Amino acid sequence: MKYLNNTLLFTPVVFLLSQCQVQENSAIAVKMPEEIPQTEFQEYWYRGLAELNSYHLQQYRYGELREGDAVLVFVTEDFSKSKQVKLDHPEKAGADKVSVLKLNAVRKFKTGIYDYSILQSVFTPVDIKNYPHTLKTSTSSQEWCGHTFTQLNLEEKDYRLTELSYFEDPGDRTTRIKKAMLEDELWTRIRIDPQSIPTGNVELIPSSLFARLTHADIQPKQARIRLEKSEAMNLIVEYLHFDRTLTIRFEENFPHRILSWEESNGKDWLAGGLSKASLKKTIRSAYWTKNKNEFEPLRDTLQLTY
Repeated sequence: MKYLNNTLLFTPVVFLLSQCQVQENSAIAVKMPEEIPQTEFQEYWYRGLAELNSYHLQQYRYGELREGDAVLVFVTEDFSKSKQVKLDHPEKAGADKVSVLKLNAVRKFKTGIYDYSILQSVFTPVDIKNYPHTLKTSTSSQEWCGHTFTQLNLEEKDYRLTELSYFEDPGDRTTRIKKAMLEDELWTRIRIDPQSIPTGNVELIPSSLFARLTHADIQPKQARIRLEKSEAMNLIVEYLHFDRTLTIRFEENFPHRILSWEESNGKDWLAGGLSKASLKKTIRSAYWTKNKNEFEPLRDTLQLTY
């Protein structure tokens, strides 16, 4: 089957590496930085492939439960520390280059006659010891009323928050918020090293997607983080002064694949759920080279419904 070339199919365990190049068919594997130990991490994340994970999504919106799809795409990329963009020519970047694990998180679901499409991107340096904060996140939401865009850029002392929206509130504005760990980077930290996530009471900036859907302010909040082991590992985040709980279930052993998640307003999920998702399929693929019609069967492999 022609479309399976350069694609690995995984049901039990897998992670994928991929990078979208300036020219889609000129894939160049990201080079492993010298400061990162030559371990299984290198073998897994620096092979020129991306990991594609599909999930059955249950999303509450407008007071009702919606069925949909979620996709988590993980891949390493060469990133510019100064411009905070993917480098087109990393070989020329010198000390400005940093290796990041990128997450593109997609959610698609219908609300009556129209649909929602949400994309969230997170750029976390692989070398967490020397780069303890995620450099950038962005979240965009499109539906038939209009679209919104939220971006956080790490600066020396704080994060620069940019919000663009067709809604009067927030409208278009740029502000600064105190530097703290991001809820959005918990997903990439799990994949890099779950032990890098502090437990106990921490200052945490809530998810920008959560803020978009609930119209909450994006400001650091007090939260309690704990790791619990059952059949898999559970990362549990409970905010102390407003109703939000996030649980991410992931594999204990490397590569710590994310198996499911659940977010609620602090009550039990059926009473106040926000979203819930469970893993369907994982494949490893240089997906950016598979944009022709002949590769559409790969969507069936991922069991995508949209």
